[in-house]
Amino acid sequence: MQSQALDPLDRKLLQALQLDGRAPFNRIADVLGVSDQTVARRFRRLRSTLQLRVLGITDESRLGGNTWLLRLGCTPDTAEQLASALARRPDTAHISVISGGTEVMCAMKPRTRQARDELLLDRLQRSPRVTSVSAHCLLHRFYGGPLGWLSKINALSPDERAALSPPPVGPGTDGVVLDAADEALLAVLARDGRAPLTELQASTGLSESAVRRRLDRLRSTGVLYLTVQFDNEHFGNDVVAMLWLTVAPAAVAEIGRALASHVEVSFAAATTGQANIVAATLHPSTGDLYAYLSDTIGALDGVRSAETTLTLRQVKQLAYEPGR
Repeated sequence: MQSQALDPLDRKLLQALQLDGRAPFNRIADVLGVSDQTVARRFRRLRSTLQLRVLGITDESRLGGNTWLLRLGCTPDTAEQLASALARRPDTAHISVISGGTEVMCAMKPRTRQARDELLLDRLQRSPRVTSVSAHCLLHRFYGGPLGWLSKINALSPDERAALSPPPVGPGTDGVVLDAADEALLAVLARDGRAPLTELQASTGLSESAVRRRLDRLRSTGVLYLTVQFDNEHFGNDVVAMLWLTVAPAAVAEIGRALASHVEVSFAAATTGQANIVAATLHPSTGDLYAYLSDTIGALDGVRSAETTLTLRQVKQLAYEPGR
């Protein structure tokens, strides 16, 4: 999977931002052996050409929440409208139109049971053009979240990765309770993960040192992680697929770990439902997808069946940008 339009420095910068989205440009420049101005200029260009965005994501699982994957069957004239309506919700991500334009897939991270039930049991069920609702709760993430696909492109050397990697996340979040200042901080970072301290101070009313302490606490506990949103096509990945694998229960963990190691996989998790593992994959062509399914997935012992859906249009990744 080689980039079609990115040179080695572009790739190094992208992987550096995936490792630590708030790393100062001067530190990145020092590790990569270029000037601060070069890194800043490359970053601005990638924002334009790749629609690059660094975003601060709240990991709801660290706060006791759950992520749900919704598969919504609908009439063909409804898919785009339904996807756009879901995309405007702050608790949704990774919204795509799939299956010939008659199905919408959406990840939902409700903060409360009331928010979950209001969408699943009320709004969607009362929509006459939504023909089916299938909800799958993610039980365990094998890959994804803070581990973005850019971590797999091997642009950085081991020494460069070590120099740019932030401190590891702690094992638990005991005692972490979000207050109004934390929520304000997370709201700004959800729009711009590299928002300057002055903007974070303005949103919270806290001093610079207090903002730094809160950032460190949120990141060290895993409640906040930084990730990179970008257009896949610039890496030659024109085919985006979702795999729904039905796996023997005793093989779920082993197959999940195997999927996490595949360069094609950007996300993999165990989930509720008949298909007990779901994975998002990236491929240059449908021929490459076929080879991956037949040669790689087919070789995994314990896979009983595999359903594949192709993304026709991605309406929302992590942040919604109308008109994209």
